[in-house]
Amino acid sequence: MARPRADAPSGQHRTKAALAKAHIQELIVSGTVPAGGHITTRAVSEALAMSETPVREAMRSLAAEGWLDLHPHLGSVVAGVQTAELTEVYALRGRLGALAIELGGPSYSRRRLAEMATNIRRSEKAVAAGQIAVYIQLNRAFHTLLSDTEETRWTLRLLTMLWGQTAAMGGGFRRVPARLAQSLDEHKAILAAIVAGDFQHAAALLIEHERRAASMLITALVLKRL
Repeated sequence: MARPRADAPSGQHRTKAALAKAHIQELIVSGTVPAGGHITTRAVSEALAMSETPVREAMRSLAAEGWLDLHPHLGSVVAGVQTAELTEVYALRGRLGALAIELGGPSYSRRRLAEMATNIRRSEKAVAAGQIAVYIQLNRAFHTLLSDTEETRWTLRLLTMLWGQTAAMGGGFRRVPARLAQSLDEHKAILAAIVAGDFQHAAALLIEHERRAASMLITALVLKRL
């Protein structure tokens, strides 16, 4: 999934802290550093050729959003979500995502709808090719397009925190590859409802979309522990 919008939009100047934040988010979302894994300021500063000061600022910001846990002696650790918490977290994601559609949907521009359609087409190719990492980025981009409007700034902030909580688990799609095609079909249905102007139906579909994602991920985690 493209990661959630961290700072300035693409094409605008971003601070070093914003660049460091985006880099760390990518490490987590891509599964390069899994839940419980350590991310050091030195490693990030060396990778981006910057001092450690903006990296520390980025890590504090990510900790506040739920992406990282900061420990005095362990440093920055990628946060994880317990299986028992997943139902609640995904339910919150669903309700907030639905609210974003209800509040922001009427303001979606033709350009925004075209971007969603392009995302769907790219997602179809990724699913057909079994490109899980690519679909993870596209999935996040799709949900960001639904939520990033002038009417839903606080909603997006809360969703970003929740995305951080679940992204740290290494991505449900990696644990449940069969979910990719289902997720894509659900995205198509959500977009179809939006194009038809039925924002309430699109919101309901989003809630069910997140519920199904949680159900399949929890099942996979439980089976893994048996």
